[in-house]
Amino acid sequence: MSECPLRVIVADDEAPARSRLRDLLGDIEAVQPTVLVGMAASGVEALRLLEAEGADVVLADIRMPAMDGVEFARRVAALPSPPEVVFVTAFDGYAVEAFELTAVDYLLKPVRAERLAAALAKVRARRRIVVAAPAGATIARQHFAVNERNRLLLLPVADVLYLRAELKYVTARTAERDYLLDESLVRLEDEFGDAFLRIHRNCLVARAAVTGVERVGEEEGDAHWEILLKGCAERLPVSRRQWPTVKQALGL
Repeated sequence: MSECPLRVIVADDEAPARSRLRDLLGDIEAVQPTVLVGMAASGVEALRLLEAEGADVVLADIRMPAMDGVEFARRVAALPSPPEVVFVTAFDGYAVEAFELTAVDYLLKPVRAERLAAALAKVRARRRIVVAAPAGATIARQHFAVNERNRLLLLPVADVLYLRAELKYVTARTAERDYLLDESLVRLEDEFGDAFLRIHRNCLVARAAVTGVERVGEEEGDAHWEILLKGCAERLPVSRRQWPTVKQALGL
C-alpha cells in the first residue's frame, strides 16, 4: 500500500486486551499498516504517552481506572492536534456519548480483525479530511449510533432520507427501513444543518434525497407543498412556516 503507517496507541486496563489489539494490528498490517507507539493501562497513562510521542489514533477502552475512556476523549479533544479516538469496549451503553465526542468508531469486544481494519480505514479518511479542512472547522459524525435488540448498529448518515421527531425519539428513515435514535431533533439540526433541511417543526430532510416538490390538497382546501424523495414513495409535508426557507434552499 502507498498509505503511510498510522501511529497507534492502545489504552486498556487489561493486559490480555492490550495484547489482543496488538496482535490484531499485526494481522491486518497488509491492509492497514500501523506503528504501535505504545500501550497504556489507563487514560492518564495514555495521555502522557500521547503528549510524549504523538499518535494518529488511540484505541481506548471505556472503563479504565484513574481516567476512563470518555474523560480521556474529552481531554484529547482539547489538544492542539488531537488524534482520532476509536473506543474498544465490552459495553454498548456508551455509544451515544462516544459519538457525541466525535469518536471515529465504537468497537465491541471481542474485536474482529476485519472490524478493526474498517475502523482504521475511517481514521485514514478522517485524517485526510482534517488536513484539507480550514482552520477551526469541525468534522461531523459519519454514523448514527443505534441501540437495537442488545446490538449496537452504525447507521451511515449518508443513507438517511429524513429525520422525524416522534415522542422522545427521532426516527431515521432510510430507503429500506426505520431506525430509532435517542437524540433530539434540535441537536441533530445543529450538527448536520449542512446536510439536512428543516421542512416542519418535527422533520429534517436530507438535502441529497430531495428530488422535487409538489403542491397538493387544492381541492380539499388544504393546499400545501410536499417533498418528493429519491428511492422512497413516501412524501413529506412542508409546513407553511418553513416553506419560504425550503423554497430558497432548494433554489425554487
